[in-house]
Amino acid sequence: MQKPVVTIMVKAARAGGNVLLRHLSKLDALNVVEKGRMDFASEVDGLAEEAIVKELRRAYPEYGVLGEEGGAQKAGRGGGRYTWVIDPLDGTSNYLRGLPHYCVSIALTENGEPIHGVIFDPIRNELFVASRGGGAVLNDRKIRVAERKDLAGSMIVTGFPPRERERAGAQLECVRQLLREAEDVRRTGSAALDLAYVACGRLDGYFEAGVKPWDIAAGVLLVREAGGRVCEYNGANLGRMDVATARIGQIVAGNVKLVEPLQKLIVSSGYAKSFE
Repeated sequence: MQKPVVTIMVKAARAGGNVLLRHLSKLDALNVVEKGRMDFASEVDGLAEEAIVKELRRAYPEYGVLGEEGGAQKAGRGGGRYTWVIDPLDGTSNYLRGLPHYCVSIALTENGEPIHGVIFDPIRNELFVASRGGGAVLNDRKIRVAERKDLAGSMIVTGFPPRERERAGAQLECVRQLLREAEDVRRTGSAALDLAYVACGRLDGYFEAGVKPWDIAAGVLLVREAGGRVCEYNGANLGRMDVATARIGQIVAGNVKLVEPLQKLIVSSGYAKSFE
């Protein structure tokens, strides 16, 4: 049975998803801003975040909020132990081009660690939910990471974020070496869905740099609760998920046996060293 807080998160995610769907027919008329080089946001991102925060604060007004569009907000000037970490539209570039691959991502963190996570794909009506110690589900069916034991024949997903283009050469060398063993490498444009797909076994592993807490907080919990592991490129544990820090985020995710060789390849290829 779903916990009350998760029920609220699901309601909020669906509210955000409905905003995204309502604006699909008028993409050409949307007001789009460039937050950074090749890093875009639209008015829909803001409207979806408003809808999500409204639902969450109605039930839990004392919790803090860390949202991609609203930045850090302290609920009632309070905040503290519990913080909502929200990406109202993960995959904005896909959305603006009419590519049907994007989602809403909501996590609840306790002292920086995700304890509940919801990722909602409104196009496919797929709802991924995880709670710490309670497992992970997709549309109420339990999910597990894939069982592949090494990189041979694996399907790996990554990303090429705009703010990381100066390291593109190192990343491409990493991908070149990876393709000697892996079946293929995908680039989908949504970090949250990448992690959700790893959690349910559609993809074997994922790695990316330049991610922020709202990109990965819910997905990290999904992978963990589906039996997988997440770490940084150097093998270290991830940092707090409730603070928008300037530190560049790196993440590797997959099942316990696959993460180690993937992380070691990232190091041996020289890609991890480019962040030192």
